[in-house]
Amino acid sequence: MEQLNERSYTGTTNPTSILSKVMCRVYAKMFLALIVTACTALYVVSNEAVLTTLLGSRGLFLGLIIAELAVVFIISGRIDKLRPATATLLFYLYALLNGVVLSSIFIIYELPSIAYTFFITAGVFGAMSIYGLITKNDMTKFGNYCIMALFGLIIASLVNIFMHSESLDWIISLVGVALFIGLTAWDTQKIKEASYNADPSQVGKLATIGALSLYLDFINLFLYLLRFFGKSRD
Repeated sequence: MEQLNERSYTGTTNPTSILSKVMCRVYAKMFLALIVTACTALYVVSNEAVLTTLLGSRGLFLGLIIAELAVVFIISGRIDKLRPATATLLFYLYALLNGVVLSSIFIIYELPSIAYTFFITAGVFGAMSIYGLITKNDMTKFGNYCIMALFGLIIASLVNIFMHSESLDWIISLVGVALFIGLTAWDTQKIKEASYNADPSQVGKLATIGALSLYLDFINLFLYLLRFFGKSRD
């Protein structure tokens, strides 16, 4: 997104009009990606053969995660070189892969609690995204703090894999919720600012990279909230 920001807007189109187009496409693509993820996860968990293969092979599961990371890096790092249609296709490929990986939550948690958490996530996400759109405060400094906190969260999560501390896990979950609530607002503001400086020809690419950012915020917020509201099947 930073690469898109560097280009100045030189056309005669109203920047507000571009913002409206970008945000409509961002939310539409993000919503469709969530549907792809949910449908894929439900298909995997309802197909015993696929589910058994997935859960029975750590190598396959790890390969899927690596593939997810590779797709994200390709979209984020090469957005200016990718054709809009290619970037969009890669985004939906990532959503599909994520659906396969996240299918395990349907085994761990009861479906009503997953649905309940999803709607809570949607409400919180919507409120913070709207805040990011309408606030006049510059959230750049706040966003930088969020990025630093994200690295700290990742390190703490890795440490807790070996410590198995319930108290640390609770703290990580709480921080994760707060962090991705903040990132939702910041990422929305970044998309808005990039839209004001974007050429009309960049709308498609900007919408894709923006949708990816908000999709990641939504999914991570959902997963951390699920730790609090999800009802285990055990």
